[in-house]
Amino acid sequence: MNKLSNTNQHRGPVLQGLARPVLVSAVFFMFVSGIGYPLVTTGVAQLLFRDQSEGSMIARDGQVVGSAIIGQDFTKADYFHPRPSATSAPDPSDPSKSVDQPYNAALSGASNQGATSKKLIEQVKARVEAYRQENSLAADAGVPVDAVTASGSGLDPDISVANARLQADRVGKARGLSTQQVLTLIDQQTSQRQLGMLGEPRVNVLQLNLTLDARSAKPNVARHD
Repeated sequence: MNKLSNTNQHRGPVLQGLARPVLVSAVFFMFVSGIGYPLVTTGVAQLLFRDQSEGSMIARDGQVVGSAIIGQDFTKADYFHPRPSATSAPDPSDPSKSVDQPYNAALSGASNQGATSKKLIEQVKARVEAYRQENSLAADAGVPVDAVTASGSGLDPDISVANARLQADRVGKARGLSTQQVLTLIDQQTSQRQLGMLGEPRVNVLQLNLTLDARSAKPNVARHD
């Protein structure tokens, strides 16, 4: 009994001695990873990449109209249209189901349909036909891939230069501008490859539409209706 008592008496201080470094270590790493690291990264981002860290917001006349990195769903003839979006939203009549809602920034995602998906093939065929019709293209005219397929995020803010140029005639007619005037604006708004080799030349749809509004003195802020 004496031995057991002695063992229990010694165990208490030993456990206390072991608990202290564990607790100190836990508090230290909680501070470093939960407070210190976020504060440092936020501070560096605000100092070196202020615009990006705040969401790359685009404002006009003091009013924020969107983000340079999140697309919007423009559908009117006098605006350039973005690539299709596969994002969805809860069905208002039945929250257990979902309905299509293009460019829903609250629910980014892809369709997850494979290249052999019958549904995807049918969607692409329908989009090709609609694209040719709305842009007055020939029945056998080539259509850029990004004009008829959704991106992985569903929120792509850019379109290819080829896609933009095929829409130029439609937008020009709706705006009372010549096709050449619209093409010039596209060239001015084209972003080249990063570092000269990464990605492809592209056009930001929101920025191009805002430039169009300014060029044609359109009073309404560019929106996705």
